[in-house]
Amino acid sequence: MRSFFTVVAIPVILSLAVANAMATPVDDRGSVVIVFKDGHRQAFAMAEITRIDFKAPSVVFRDGHQEKINSADIARIEFETSALSAMTPSRGHFIGKWEVGDGNGSKFFVTLESDGEARKTLGTSHGTWTLVDGEARISWDDGWHDAIRKVGAKYEKVAHEPGKGFDDPPSNVTEAHNTQPKPI
Repeated sequence: MRSFFTVVAIPVILSLAVANAMATPVDDRGSVVIVFKDGHRQAFAMAEITRIDFKAPSVVFRDGHQEKINSADIARIEFETSALSAMTPSRGHFIGKWEVGDGNGSKFFVTLESDGEARKTLGTSHGTWTLVDGEARISWDDGWHDAIRKVGAKYEKVAHEPGKGFDDPPSNVTEAHNTQPKPI
């Protein structure tokens, strides 16, 4: 029975781990935890894993280094998410139409698409966006840079004028509301 577990069950479990790692967005801060028979645990950040090899079990990281694992010593594999990732919105959380302020008391809309495209109803309408450190960062074709971020229980839009970057002081900060909220 033990050899059946080693030959069949371990590769199935590890393949599930790989499938989960591949299906998990890069911004997800979850981890794969291998619990060994002696009780010690070894965690690997999913965002850092490229693949898990089964012939000679090892975890291959994005930077190319490998960590060997003796499959006979594995008791189980667990998937964990950190408390930080539970508080940080994922990329999918930002997809949709957002009502934001322009810094002068008026409102406009920003739409973030799943393919990284962004549109707005003020100024040049096209841009692209990506998730960086739990916030949606938008680079508009007209040179403006916006970020939509969660602050406490609310969201805000931070705008940077052309020539300024996300690390510079903002030109304005206004409230942001997702007009199409989806369950997380």
